[in-house]
Amino acid sequence: MISTPRVQENLERAAQLLTQAAQSGAQLAVLPEYFCMMGHKDTDKLGLTEDEGRGPIQAFLSAQARELGIGIVGGTLPIRGVVDNKRVENKVFNTSLVFDAQGQQIARYDKIHLFCFQGVNESYDEGRVLVPGQKPVAVDVPLSFETTQSKGELNKLRLGLSICYDLRFPELYRALGPVDLIVVPAAFTYTTGLAHWELLLRARAVENQCYVLGCGQGGIHENGRRTFGHSMVIDPWGEVVQVLPEGEGVVIADLSPDKMNDIRSRLPALNHRVLQEGF
Repeated sequence: MISTPRVQENLERAAQLLTQAAQSGAQLAVLPEYFCMMGHKDTDKLGLTEDEGRGPIQAFLSAQARELGIGIVGGTLPIRGVVDNKRVENKVFNTSLVFDAQGQQIARYDKIHLFCFQGVNESYDEGRVLVPGQKPVAVDVPLSFETTQSKGELNKLRLGLSICYDLRFPELYRALGPVDLIVVPAAFTYTTGLAHWELLLRARAVENQCYVLGCGQGGIHENGRRTFGHSMVIDPWGEVVQVLPEGEGVVIADLSPDKMNDIRSRLPALNHRVLQEGF
């Protein structure tokens, strides 16, 4: 997507893309970071703040999942900042929500690592308006797919959640434990994306021997910011399966648990780890 400052416009475009994905056979769809709005300034998102479990953006995601019959990772949206039962004023969580095909929320992940970058003509500091999350989150998503052990049955895909700048911190993905798919909704800047986006996505796939799906904002926004795009799916061997370089659109790919398990069997790197947590 190339989200604008206008929420309704973004939701309508997201609905079109989700419908396209579902009609193409997708059982799970991922939206980019801040799919609901890319404002003119960081504080604009504060005006969209929702409490978990209620609000128009969450209602939209739930309805889309239910009506299309697919799982949805809702990119990110601003959720009210509450720490130790106290509201954090003028700050929000940058939150990714997962909905199953019945429209039920089954997971929430708050972005842990907050982006800060000083470029030649650009600077960012998410800590000004965001509260950092504290916990890694993985969730089982019910999907229908075949493996060598099951034919057409309802299986579960182990999904590891992360957001944008999290991609630079491999310890987060180790903390998730073995997963089948890592998702990375993002709004990578063009500068950092050109240098590191594909490199980091492929590294996370190889390290964790799983599929990785990076879904990015991709184009020039009304606020002047250029995001890198290059939404892509990468297999457990580190190969790019599909990619959309820039602009609006849908990336579709098939995931093969059998292929993932074969790679893990032939190269059991996950079993050879020595320097683990608490070492």
